[in-house]
Amino acid sequence: MDDGAEGFMTPHVRRDGTPVCRRGALCGTMPADQFFATDSYRISSEGQARLRQFFQETGANGYIITGHTDSRASDAYNLRLSVNRANSVARVGRATGARIVDVRGYGERDPRVPNTSAANMAQNRRVEIICVN
Repeated sequence: MDDGAEGFMTPHVRRDGTPVCRRGALCGTMPADQFFATDSYRISSEGQARLRQFFQETGANGYIITGHTDSRASDAYNLRLSVNRANSVARVGRATGARIVDVRGYGERDPRVPNTSAANMAQNRRVEIICVN
């Protein structure tokens, strides 16, 4: 079943029988520095509690989790770290009963801002949660 992450049709229909697409919207961004130690994908117990609360309160039909890094390490390392961090968040979500539709890691390939300063790099180290309704 397609959950609309890429805009394809789902088997859901309106009352008149017209097919509809599910849409996803960014519903949460986790600054990685607040949830993970440097070079780690282990979420602190406080971070896990905050995530559990988030998943319990948002109540979306499903979630897409995406991990992102800054550009300080190699591309291969950053891809691996971003996937591992996204998977860590997804595990917490699944433990609450949330339906995780997809987990993706982009490494340094989708920066929010240029990696030209420490403050900018901190903004790029994040895990985004997309709510699918």
